[in-house]
Amino acid sequence: MDKYSVRLDPEERIDLQRLVATGKAAARRLVHARILLLADQEDCSDEEIVSALGIGLRTVERVRKRLVTEGLEAAIDHKPQPPRPEKIKIRGAVEQKLVELACSEPPRGRCHWTLRLLADEMVVLGLADSLSTETVRQALKKTISSHGS
Repeated sequence: MDKYSVRLDPEERIDLQRLVATGKAAARRLVHARILLLADQEDCSDEEIVSALGIGLRTVERVRKRLVTEGLEAAIDHKPQPPRPEKIKIRGAVEQKLVELACSEPPRGRCHWTLRLLADEMVVLGLADSLSTETVRQALKKTISSHGS
């Protein structure tokens, strides 16, 4: 892997030092700022940064690369995960069926639907191969229906 050279302007260095000194930021942002401050020193290797901060070598490499290719703010800020629509198991008609099921009468012997009961019923009905309670919870949370009424 290419090693990206970190060279901070004096004002960038001061901003990062101020950020680290106050400590009033997200932990990831503070760690990335510390990585950049240490990487800017000539005599500090990536292995020394890893041992000093207790992070992974790949993190140091990624932060270096983002500084050089995208700039200082991108290097210290969190890069959100890209959306993964193929991971969504419940959508469209299946989601509608889940809401209908949750609003219907619960099975005999039960006073209300639980997330586990809903997930199991969706599998029994053949609407999904398998569902976790968390998937059911997230799908129901998106709706405006009141689960208890």
